[in-house]
Amino acid sequence: MVLGFLSGYATKASIIDWYPTLNKPSFNPPNKIFAPVWTVLYTMMGIAAGIVWAKGFHHVWVKTALYHFIFQLLFNALWSIVFFGLKQPLLALFVIIVLLTLIILTIKWFNVVNKTAAYLMIPYLLWVCFATVLNYKIWELN
Repeated sequence: MVLGFLSGYATKASIIDWYPTLNKPSFNPPNKIFAPVWTVLYTMMGIAAGIVWAKGFHHVWVKTALYHFIFQLLFNALWSIVFFGLKQPLLALFVIIVLLTLIILTIKWFNVVNKTAAYLMIPYLLWVCFATVLNYKIWELN
């Protein structure tokens, strides 16, 4: 949750002055949708990670799952910095593709440890798939 808050804070200025000037596709959600969606997704991700962590960090599968979780979380934050902070939609597209790969791997490893934890990550995966298409279209239109 802290990483999500910091990412949002770091990109706030660009959301106000840069992002509104971009051409966006017709399926671009209104800005007021993003904060509640991300709050729910980060909550679900935190619960999923907590379930995995509770299985015992001493176990190699738990460690592997949580390392993947941390890496994808870092790329999540990196995307915000690249897209909004650096204002580089094309570079952000490459970052989000790596993020998608890491989310899929995280789900795979969470599934090894606990199926419920893996299922809790699926809405996040779907949202990032949508965000990838949105990122592509914004780059294409601008």
